[in-house]
Amino acid sequence: MNRTTLLACLLTAALLAACGGQPIARKDGSSSARSFSLKDLAKGDVDTVIEIHQQEILAILKNLTLKLYRRNPNEWRKSGFASADEATAALFKPLQHCQLAQQHNPPWEIVLLDPWRADFAGDRVKALMDGLLVMHMAAFNHQTEFYLLTEVDAQKLYNAARNTEAVVWKLSSARNESGEPVLLSNGFDGNGVPNLSFEREFGKLIGIQDTLARIIEDKSNRAIRFGVVNVASMAFLPI
Repeated sequence: MNRTTLLACLLTAALLAACGGQPIARKDGSSSARSFSLKDLAKGDVDTVIEIHQQEILAILKNLTLKLYRRNPNEWRKSGFASADEATAALFKPLQHCQLAQQHNPPWEIVLLDPWRADFAGDRVKALMDGLLVMHMAAFNHQTEFYLLTEVDAQKLYNAARNTEAVVWKLSSARNESGEPVLLSNGFDGNGVPNLSFEREFGKLIGIQDTLARIIEDKSNRAIRFGVVNVASMAFLPI
């Protein structure tokens, strides 16, 4: 079999595989199914797994941003937006040029400290979620497509998960001078029933990051060095 014939066979097999799967039936009617692209020939199974995990991480971050804005409407008003949805969309729009985030200034470590400062007059939700977004993208080297020769560092993914845990602790514990939460998140409804939706979303985010770190660790055969963040000082692990 010559080279051209072999390539044609591989392409045909890939096209058939792409057409054979059935999309997941979701409650909101959305679908994650995607059409076959020639670029897929340069991807391994792990590369596709990385992209899927990253897409889930970004979706969770976007959902958390919207939920925080809805719980804290004064924050999106500080930024001059007309609604929580508009403010959320604006925060995630730069992802179309995510490679520019490498020059993000100030760095995410500084941005993640701003929401808890008593003298901070800006949009606290924007500062918090912008810091988390840039940090998580840095863990993927600011890339959204991954190929056979693309390197992803399991240690960065692990560190991002630990940093997120520290941020969650700060979000739930930070109080202003009046003893009220700096940002509202989990709470109780009028009947005293707890709303733990933020905790569930952050839990999924951390779990996905840890799972992907384990996958990359196994693929690269480079062991993760376990560490913790000093939540009192918010001294983050490096990405």
